[in-house]
Amino acid sequence: MPHRVAQRLELAGGGIVNVAIDALAHGLHSSVSAAQWTINGYLLALGMAVPIAGWAMERFGAKAAWQSALALFMAGSILASLAWNMDALIIFRALQGLAGGLLYPILANVLVRASGGRNLGRVAAALSLPGVLGPILGPVIGGVIVADLSWRWVFWINVPIAVVGLVLAWRGLEPGTGRKNAYLDLTGLFLLSPALAAIIFGFTEVGIHAGFDHLVVVVPLTAGVALLAVFVFHALRTSRPALVDMRLFKVRTFAASTVLLFVSGVALYGALLLLPLYYQALRGKTALDAGLLLAPQGLGMLLTRTKAGKLTDRVGSRPVVLGGLLLMVIGTAAYTQAGTHTNDILLGLSLLVRGAGFGAVTILLMATAYIGLRREQIPHASAATRIAQQVGGSFGAAITAMIIQAELTAHRTGGLAGRATAFDNAFWWTLALTAIAVIPALALPRHRGKPDATT
Repeated sequence: MPHRVAQRLELAGGGIVNVAIDALAHGLHSSVSAAQWTINGYLLALGMAVPIAGWAMERFGAKAAWQSALALFMAGSILASLAWNMDALIIFRALQGLAGGLLYPILANVLVRASGGRNLGRVAAALSLPGVLGPILGPVIGGVIVADLSWRWVFWINVPIAVVGLVLAWRGLEPGTGRKNAYLDLTGLFLLSPALAAIIFGFTEVGIHAGFDHLVVVVPLTAGVALLAVFVFHALRTSRPALVDMRLFKVRTFAASTVLLFVSGVALYGALLLLPLYYQALRGKTALDAGLLLAPQGLGMLLTRTKAGKLTDRVGSRPVVLGGLLLMVIGTAAYTQAGTHTNDILLGLSLLVRGAGFGAVTILLMATAYIGLRREQIPHASAATRIAQQVGGSFGAAITAMIIQAELTAHRTGGLAGRATAFDNAFWWTLALTAIAVIPALALPRHRGKPDATT
């Protein structure tokens, strides 16, 4: 199935590389800061590619667009595994990012249309799994690969997965036909793609420089926000289809779901930065050990994957999202009191609860985002929700990096106890960011949404 292929590529293409940075730098005789651009370049290219996914489906058909993106991802993986220096690796990772930016929105379009607007909770359970499990399980798999194999296997592992995906798509997806006269909003493209790249780059630099008061942060963020504002103005005024239909935000459920997806991205990626640092910088764990200790969060997401989707289809999203947010708060609370010797079983159970809550929230939001939309609006919705998660994740990582750096600096004279206090305070911020999501959650429908015009 396409969603299972996407799940494995999300693991292989994203989270695995995060723990291989040192190995990449050593293997290609480069610096860690340069190797970090194998991740940054991937994210920038992904952000720029997401907006054209809707046009690609309309122009070439979903099947052809999916297969082309998958083939590009495989080609990027093969080239990355053969990279002869760091510059080449960064370029080939950007190719992977371009493909990755197309794969997820296309997948969302295929699954939602195939469902006919019914059982969207179950559809979202399949759709959201790659995004929620990739950052959790990726570091574990990456740690094993780096420990026992060459760094090049971080990219070779993608190839058989992509081959299987191409075969399954060839056999299982409807051929579909594109339209040669499909309209591409070039003005929107030249505004939105650079805007997303600039915003993501700026947030990346926030984490590196531990603050917003640097030109390398301020300039791209300002330019990105300005371009985004111009795009919104253009999209609302154009008489032809915009790259992303901003009128979707007039649909209450879509607007609330998209805002919540942004906030959930902040909460997830902020914690994904903070949790490994806690185990490595404070508890002295290796990268692989830290990844294994984080595995309960992924297990918690798996536990609620199917149940949350079915529950959404029966009772609606608001009560279940609020319950999921409560679980996330409970699961984070233990870390606000954690020290150097806090029981690993207690923390593991907390991560299990946190993962269960986060998995439920993400699945429900993905389902709710499509309620009330017409068939032709689905590609726009899938692109918008992906953008919200991506930008939210970048912001979450940036703000968390700034907070933990400030806390560690403030407690630098306190020794190990001071570092423990710094992490406790940072986790309080993470908990607060999670709790903020309650506000837009109140705008979600209280009862089950009815089948819509996606048929």
